[in-house]
Amino acid sequence: MSEDRISLSLISHTNAGKTTLARTLLGYDVGEVRDAAHVTVDVNAYSLISTPAGDELTLWDTPGFGDSARLAKRLRQQGNPIGWFVGQVWDRFRDRSMWFTQQAVSNVRDQADVVLYLVNASEEPTDAGYLEPELAVLEWIGKPVIVLLNQTGRSRPAAEEAVEHERWRKLLANYQVVRSVLPLDAFARCWVQEITLLQEVGKILPAQRREAYTRLVGAWQLRRERQFEAAMAVLAETLARAALDLETLPETRLTGTLRDLKRALGVGRDAHAGDAAAKDDKAHAVQALGARIDADLQAGLDRLIAIHELEGHASDELLRRIALTVSVEAPVNERKAALMSGAVSGALTGLGVDIAHAGLTLGAGVITGAVVGALGGAGIARGVNMARGRRGTTLRWDDSFLCELVVSSLLRYLAVAHYGRGRGQWRETEYPAFWPPLVSRAVTTAKAALVATWSGREGRRVNGAASGGVAPGGPDTSTVATAARPLLTELTRQLLAELYPGQPG
Repeated sequence: MSEDRISLSLISHTNAGKTTLARTLLGYDVGEVRDAAHVTVDVNAYSLISTPAGDELTLWDTPGFGDSARLAKRLRQQGNPIGWFVGQVWDRFRDRSMWFTQQAVSNVRDQADVVLYLVNASEEPTDAGYLEPELAVLEWIGKPVIVLLNQTGRSRPAAEEAVEHERWRKLLANYQVVRSVLPLDAFARCWVQEITLLQEVGKILPAQRREAYTRLVGAWQLRRERQFEAAMAVLAETLARAALDLETLPETRLTGTLRDLKRALGVGRDAHAGDAAAKDDKAHAVQALGARIDADLQAGLDRLIAIHELEGHASDELLRRIALTVSVEAPVNERKAALMSGAVSGALTGLGVDIAHAGLTLGAGVITGAVVGALGGAGIARGVNMARGRRGTTLRWDDSFLCELVVSSLLRYLAVAHYGRGRGQWRETEYPAFWPPLVSRAVTTAKAALVATWSGREGRRVNGAASGGVAPGGPDTSTVATAARPLLTELTRQLLAELYPGQPG
């Protein structure tokens, strides 16, 4: 057997998910997947990964064990069980179950360096009647075995999953051929678990084969890391475009300014005349912002699906779930500031004022006593407007929304990264209940750093109702994406480390 050619044989009780897992690992459809016994009837070899040095890691998909109890009973009657069994000429038409089993056993004996034995983890170990006779067969063959816990169900907190894994480990501890027990669900595995599996295989191989195998694992990890990096780039670019997007509303007329000022100062009753037009303007602006981010999120999710070698597209249902909030940023209107200067100049000095109903926000760090004294009311307005680079009232996504966008983006990444190709085309499903709070806590901790990545965006300006260029000093999409990407990468690795403690991420 060539030292640079390493083979893994995938075997299990029939209809336990072998071909589904093969599809997930390979990144393309092989064989046939359906809920029936003995769907795989032939032994098939697939190249998992190769290197320029000529190394190759092969995955063999085999027929499943059939009537395991009858098989074990027959083998116990023979002095050389496996030699006798594979030497028989079974009638493949009259005893198909035994014929398929013979093909699997022959492959493991003749081809496998390591056996990957799948079990249905949704069953209690003591209820899996096929387990003891099939492990007896594997003991007779004598090749090292890694048991993979398949069909583990929805992702759960690491502590809960560890309890289940330990139960299986204790049950299998008495089998000498079983070297490791790992979770690797064909429907909801993550790439860090794949790397852990490959590393476990490396521990089992003889020393003379490890050099080639190390190159193969490195090539596999490089492939997955590139997918990860590409996914983080998509998330960063989507966030950057959302952070810099804005809409400009028409200039407020003097009558509207006076009405806003009265309402802000608590004078008179609320007026309705002219409100409809203003609301209409804002509604159109919000719709334009919403349409752009909807399209960008859908395109981004489609890119994530393609990066992970899945099929399908983002659903409208997913995008409708994303709540849209908008921040109204009104520049200081010069006429409003002049009208206000006599009434509230004392409040402006060194303290700042927030007249929320008028959409006017002046932070204490922006308006200082020195500025007030030097410029007066109308001068304050011009200084703040020029400093912020604004021309007219603008609508943009606020910091809270953008942080929520990071939460939803990370959740979408986790959902795609856990979606096994064997499940068919991508479709949105509910996240495991513990994911959203886990992600929210991580993003909350990093909020200040995230907000800093799009700081200075007030310099961005638009012409009309569509996004425009960048004013001097304002960041562009590339700048924000470059700043956000390492933060998103760090957050995602932290989440993977919490989901899979002790595994590479």
